[in-house]
Amino acid sequence: MAAVSSRSGRRRRTMNEINMVPFIDVMLVLLIIFMVSAPLITTGLVDLPSVGKSRQQPEHVIQVIVGTDEKLRIKLDQLEPESIPVNRLAERVKKAQGGDATNPVVISADKAVKYEAVVQVMDTLQRAGVQRVGLAVKSGASTH
Repeated sequence: MAAVSSRSGRRRRTMNEINMVPFIDVMLVLLIIFMVSAPLITTGLVDLPSVGKSRQQPEHVIQVIVGTDEKLRIKLDQLEPESIPVNRLAERVKKAQGGDATNPVVISADKAVKYEAVVQVMDTLQRAGVQRVGLAVKSGASTH
């Protein structure tokens, strides 16, 4: 197949066609390479944290409860929970810890609460310097 055609001998013009054969050859070679190498690729494993059981519960626990309306309540030990605004949460938790930043703070939330609200509470506490922040889990719950 000639790339140029001549009409009158001296005048030549190029053809405006794309030759697809080299393109198809390259694509077939790439397809074979990927088909051979795909089974050899190892998949990565993700280590997820597991829920452990504490040997003994700490004597002083600060619990931050996120309600379904995303309002916060703080519960100290066995006392009744009291409502608290988000902007005063860090200050109140620090006061409840009594200067010991290692006192655990547990965040518990209803399953209908947006995950963003729980993360916001956790972020607020960690930025304030609270070292031990955890999430409460319901044990023995059946999944439907």
